[in-house]
Amino acid sequence: MTSADFANNRDNFCYRHPDRQSFVLCQRCLRTICPECQTQAAVGVICPECMRDQQKAAPAQSRPKWRPRGSTMSLVRDSRPLVTYWIVGLTALVYLAQLIPGSPVQRLLALNSAYLIPSLGVGFEPWRLFTVLLVHGSFFHVALNMLALWMIGRSLEPLLGHTRFLALYLISGLGGSVAVALLAPATWVVGASGAIFGLFGALLVIGRHIGANVTTIAILIGINFAFPFIQGIIGGSLAAIQISWQAHLGGLVTGAAVGFIFARTRARRQQKLQIWLLVGVTAVLLALLVIPAVAYV
Repeated sequence: MTSADFANNRDNFCYRHPDRQSFVLCQRCLRTICPECQTQAAVGVICPECMRDQQKAAPAQSRPKWRPRGSTMSLVRDSRPLVTYWIVGLTALVYLAQLIPGSPVQRLLALNSAYLIPSLGVGFEPWRLFTVLLVHGSFFHVALNMLALWMIGRSLEPLLGHTRFLALYLISGLGGSVAVALLAPATWVVGASGAIFGLFGALLVIGRHIGANVTTIAILIGINFAFPFIQGIIGGSLAAIQISWQAHLGGLVTGAAVGFIFARTRARRQQKLQIWLLVGVTAVLLALLVIPAVAYV
């Protein structure tokens, strides 16, 4: 899909503000709504018209009796990147737990592909595919990752919506973990870099589809991806690389794939297709784990 095709598809723009792009749908009428038009509901967000219909249909006794007559106060949507804040907070909390003397947190949550192969006898702990996103090797490691997450999440999460953004983060993190299992078997890794690169990849693809200038994003991806190899050249060998480029690569490719799915399944009739495609990507990633189980035993 070209930028012109994307711009001509009205499903990609707020129905009340045709000049504003959005990836969020009203949970009742399924029309696209921008952050200004979103009102937080019990599940998801709804548009102003659906909000008025809901208030009119509500029994009189269920309406707030404390609101002054003539008041213009109404339910206010929360367009803050809440998932981003929660991930940053949870990751920071886990890192503080790591600092406790004798803390087993990193040992229990870090990823080593050996724990994904039951026949090795070290234990089968598949949750490490995701918990690795929470543990980090140093203050600078966690600080840089969370700064990147905060910077990207502030713009990408409101565009996608909370649920899609969380799905993107987790599936990208899974992609990074699977790449580590395939390309660096039996190696201990920590950090959310795979998921962060997934956000970069999705932002690059979605930005391209909406006609945004993605040059800066592409340059940032290139610099961050090349840095480990520069470190290896300086150190004299790839063994000197202290950064998991495998997780970066896996997260980037997976995030780009998820971003492509989001960009190409914007029509209301395609919502179920979008969900099934995301399930399919996840299933493919999990199926790839059969390779190290067979090849490295």
